[in-house]
Amino acid sequence: MNTEILLNVTPTETRMGLAENGVLQEVYIERTNRRGIVGNIYKGKVVRVLPGMQAAFVEVGLERAAFIHAADIQGNIKDSETARRNPEAITSLLHEGQSIVVQVTKDPIGTKGARLTTHLSIPSRYLVFMPHTQHVGISQRIEAEEERERLRDLVQACMEAEGLNEECGFILRTAAEGAGEEEILSDTRYLQRVWNKVQERIKTVEAPGMIYEELPLHLRTFRDFIRPDVDKVLIDSRENYQKAQDFAHSFVPEVTDKLEYYPGERPIFDLYGIEDEIHKALDRKVQLKSGGYLIIDQTEAMTTVDVNTGGFVGHRNLEETIFKTNLEAATVIGRQLRLRNLGGIIIIDFIDMEDTEHQRQVLRMLEKVLEKDHAKTKISQVSDLGLVEMTRKRTRESLGQMLCEPCHHCEGRGEIKTAETVCYEMFRELIREARAYDAAGYLVLASQTVIDLLLDEESQSLADLENFIGKTIKLQVEPMYGQEQYDVILQ
Repeated sequence: MNTEILLNVTPTETRMGLAENGVLQEVYIERTNRRGIVGNIYKGKVVRVLPGMQAAFVEVGLERAAFIHAADIQGNIKDSETARRNPEAITSLLHEGQSIVVQVTKDPIGTKGARLTTHLSIPSRYLVFMPHTQHVGISQRIEAEEERERLRDLVQACMEAEGLNEECGFILRTAAEGAGEEEILSDTRYLQRVWNKVQERIKTVEAPGMIYEELPLHLRTFRDFIRPDVDKVLIDSRENYQKAQDFAHSFVPEVTDKLEYYPGERPIFDLYGIEDEIHKALDRKVQLKSGGYLIIDQTEAMTTVDVNTGGFVGHRNLEETIFKTNLEAATVIGRQLRLRNLGGIIIIDFIDMEDTEHQRQVLRMLEKVLEKDHAKTKISQVSDLGLVEMTRKRTRESLGQMLCEPCHHCEGRGEIKTAETVCYEMFRELIREARAYDAAGYLVLASQTVIDLLLDEESQSLADLENFIGKTIKLQVEPMYGQEQYDVILQ
């Protein structure tokens, strides 16, 4: 499989696209004026403790106060799983006005503030350093037991060599598979240097203030997304290409040969068709090659995906047609979840399948497609209603939330009232006004569509209304009004 990473860097925005065999699989966007803050460490001040929610709001210098749950606070309970199931009372852990060192685990999304934890972690290429956790963990993606044991022994040997105390721990990332002692030791020393600087800033920074900032996207790409199967990394900014080379040479030298500068006049995202894919990823409807299609709706509570056969009629029988559509849909859904960065609860309504073997194969296909997903996913079996429930870890805004905002006309409903509905609402408003005020007449301001309807199909209704209230009603087009907007002015 040919895997490429494309970086489009401008002064206002950095965009990263991950393409497999020329097809965009993931896209990350970071804007200079509002960079993502996941991974940032702050010294915050507790502004409100909520015993009823076992949580607190912490001021860290952002637009909105951030949120921390009792289970995410480093307390007296050593076992984090026990703490999560039965955390200590928030009032015994925090009080208003208290300074606290926290790390962001989720970006602010919608009206919700950032999610925080006091379980700090600092990532590098192969390791994640956890200064307050006595544990050596290994990525679940590294499956070979021999390799897991080798890496665990390697990390413990490096910790002893560096004289690290037993109060800290490490997690070996997927990229550590096959790494040697030199690479692990280098990462261990790098993380120790970073942690020493963090400790110094904890002592000097006043709350609320930033202590540690995550790497920008174009450098984070080399740390988090480069795997052995990546063939090349193209970057279209000469200045940032040089920075990336220096960073790669220092921290991920095996990537240096894969890094290329793209000097072409045609934008790199246009050349690879990524711009079109991003636009398509904002649509509700996703067309399948077979003729079927998906409808993807993202709401506050969950994301729903509906699978339809559309124009696909198959060749053999109905069950075979349904199975093939669902199989293709599972492949496309896996890609769309990554591409759109949809997180939280996801409900997939596959076309009903009678054959349990077909159900199993469709679920297996979905799991296989999501194996390469950087976000953690969990998939349930097909429910009694024929639905597949799954969760995908959400740490940042989805593509739609990043690039779009709710429509000012429909206020995010996805629909607007018909011109006919607006006309009838207007009639009722005119009757209310006539009963409440003794005006000489009325002037109605509305959109062109509504005024046209009042002068055409609803002209008789308007005349009848004038007779009923005994007043004249004048109409005026207001070009700036949306279809649902209107005003009744007393004259």
